[in-house]
Amino acid sequence: MKTVLSTKILTPSQKELLLNSDIGFVEYNALEFEFLDFEIPTDYSNLIFTSKNSVKAFLSNSNESNFSKYKAYCVGDKTKFFLEENGVKVIKTAKNAAELGEFIAENCRKDDFLFFTGNLRRDELPALLEKNNVRYKELRTYKTHLKPKKFNRTFDAVLFFSPSGVHSYSQENHIEQNLAFCIGATTSAEARKHADQIIIANKPTVENVLVQVIKHFKHHD
Repeated sequence: MKTVLSTKILTPSQKELLLNSDIGFVEYNALEFEFLDFEIPTDYSNLIFTSKNSVKAFLSNSNESNFSKYKAYCVGDKTKFFLEENGVKVIKTAKNAAELGEFIAENCRKDDFLFFTGNLRRDELPALLEKNNVRYKELRTYKTHLKPKKFNRTFDAVLFFSPSGVHSYSQENHIEQNLAFCIGATTSAEARKHADQIIIANKPTVENVLVQVIKHFKHHD
């Protein structure tokens, strides 16, 4: 039986996908998130979210119950659904931060934005906003802590869901010999520094990473 290592604890339905395909797995959280206290300025209606964690931080720090005044611009379908579930209208969903920055620069140059970030946020989006003179305020909302863990065994593949997850895993383990499945381009760019064989999901979702794993091992049995 093929066995993969997930650098994130999977939900019951995600585990089911692997088990139904006769793929064994080991799982752990390579990262831990700490939500910070912060004040949300009241004079912004355009909000930028590049992760589900930044939405969680926003919701837990907001004193409002009605979010209808807000317009959200976000990265990823999961982030979008989470915002919509909580009554926040989503104007644009992009595959990654660079694509979102380009959309805002082209279509919303006159607006002011509030950008919810973590401590390890990447530079593409702020760089694009600054280059195009888009006014924005950045609000640090959560911290990502790496939780390195050593595994004294080999896996048929390792699954990565963020560049920070790659950092965390590679602090204690080698990836070279492993096949790395990555959720998107920024994660795979980080994994490429360590791994020779990489497969990227077609959509930036955990489920799609698992679908790629199942497809790959079906063909290689």
